[in-house]
Amino acid sequence: MATGSIGFTACNSGDNASKKNDIPKMNADTSRKAVDTTAMKKVSPSFTNVDPKLAASVKMIVDHYLHIKNGLVNNSGNEAADGGKQMADAMNKVDKSLFTAEQKKVYDDIEEDLKEHAEHIGKNAKNIEHQREHFTMMSEDVYDLVSAFGAGQILYHDQCPMANDSKGAMWLSETMEVRNPYFGGKMNECVRVEEVIK
Repeated sequence: MATGSIGFTACNSGDNASKKNDIPKMNADTSRKAVDTTAMKKVSPSFTNVDPKLAASVKMIVDHYLHIKNGLVNNSGNEAADGGKQMADAMNKVDKSLFTAEQKKVYDDIEEDLKEHAEHIGKNAKNIEHQREHFTMMSEDVYDLVSAFGAGQILYHDQCPMANDSKGAMWLSETMEVRNPYFGGKMNECVRVEEVIK
């Protein structure tokens, strides 16, 4: 908690000119700084009996989510839109007959919203701020998906208190290195790596 408060305070202190001058330096420092994984909560998927074909479908959805995230990190609305279109397409191909009744209920609770966010991101290549608004909500859905079914890889749950008009927002990343999709790869010094999902 103390570290998060210090990071939050550092993000808000100083005048705008010094912030602009410090951001590249802070970003460089953040990307080189090793993340302490001992304090990170470790999360395992709740379902351990996922059909391999279904697990592959979920991994495909997550891969397209990461494509969107990396597009936003790179400030590329086109790249994010491409990921959104591919995610919506991947969701249309999920074979729901492979779910158990309990798994289907969890997936059905996520599916409609997640697909809607993917479609909005896919249709708004020229409006990256709108894409980021949907990415905020999409990230919560993908977190629920991965917490239930896994992702076929290790993911890190990152939290930025400054995103979403300072209400805070989370995202999932395939790397421990922090690159903030809400600020085009900047404002990394504010981010907390909260969990590792295996």
